[in-house]
Amino acid sequence: MKRILAMLRKEAIEISRDPYSLGIALILPLIILMLFGYALNFDLKSVQIAVWDMDNSAESREYVSSFVTSGYFTVIAEVDSYQEIYSLMDRDKADTALVIPPDFSTNLVKGLPVGVQTIVDGSFPPTAKVAINYTKAINEMFSAKRINHILNLRGMPELKEAVTAELQVWANPSLESKNFIVPGLFGVILMAFPPLLSVLAVVKEKERGSIQQVMVSPIKPYEFILGKLLPYSVIAFVEVLLILVVGILWFHIPVKGSITLFLGLSVIYVLCTVGIGLLASTVTNSQVVAMLLALVITVMPSMLFSGFVYPIFNMPQLFQYYTYLFPARFYIAISRGILLQGNGIEYLWPDILWLVSYTAAVIILAAVRFKKKVA
Repeated sequence: MKRILAMLRKEAIEISRDPYSLGIALILPLIILMLFGYALNFDLKSVQIAVWDMDNSAESREYVSSFVTSGYFTVIAEVDSYQEIYSLMDRDKADTALVIPPDFSTNLVKGLPVGVQTIVDGSFPPTAKVAINYTKAINEMFSAKRINHILNLRGMPELKEAVTAELQVWANPSLESKNFIVPGLFGVILMAFPPLLSVLAVVKEKERGSIQQVMVSPIKPYEFILGKLLPYSVIAFVEVLLILVVGILWFHIPVKGSITLFLGLSVIYVLCTVGIGLLASTVTNSQVVAMLLALVITVMPSMLFSGFVYPIFNMPQLFQYYTYLFPARFYIAISRGILLQGNGIEYLWPDILWLVSYTAAVIILAAVRFKKKVA
């Protein structure tokens, strides 16, 4: 225990001598949180549409108005040719275009079906899919309104919906993407900075040659690893507190579960991420290589294979198994489960078990590899 405390004091002195790195380690996560929290937004506020109205009648104008009054569409241009439509889409000015035929009002009055061509820019599929769904819903409402209008003229009762949907959205009632993105960002940020701090801390000693003093000292490998692990885990936990406070107070993410449980499991995760940095430090002696290695094994996988943005269940089966190699997958599931769904240990225990096992394996492997280095 005395040797571990000595290592802790040594690391505390090293950290205090480099306040700029410590400041960056605490400030950069907040900057990343703000940037990603605003930049990664899947909410579609308004679809930009161009209108080619070849009928130019009261009925066609009413049809276009049904899009505008829905609140999801904004008419940005009235055009007279396909060339103008494609030009607007090529310049990213329009997402969708309506081409209303010249017999639109005539066929409506006769009660005949009318085909309105809808052109959707498919270069960004999520927006295109939402625009198509909105268009289908508005067309259905407009058709129902016209049918009831004709029935009223004929003195017949209006058609009523046989089944009405009483929607209730669970976990994220406002359907705001930030409530999904920000809890996931916690896992990505904590996988980015703590490993970088710990891997550089060891590699710097290797470059300066001070690591030789540790190797010839009576300190044991696990004592060295714990002495390096704990100080940087404390810094990482401070990062947890900072980004959690900003997430709640600035982004107003809901907190439906236990904050105590969230912070307790975050301690395990920061031990894991710092341990990954220490493990990486045993395979390289260069700061540049260490930084690149930390980025490759932490940031990139946590972005792609953790469920942060891309749902794991949509991945091919082989890649779904591959995601188990990255602890961010388990922590992000825990973060969203506690904050958004209010889940407790009874629901989260599989992810907790995986995370604890991963953390123990990383720390033990780091100690074993350092022992080999000493030997």
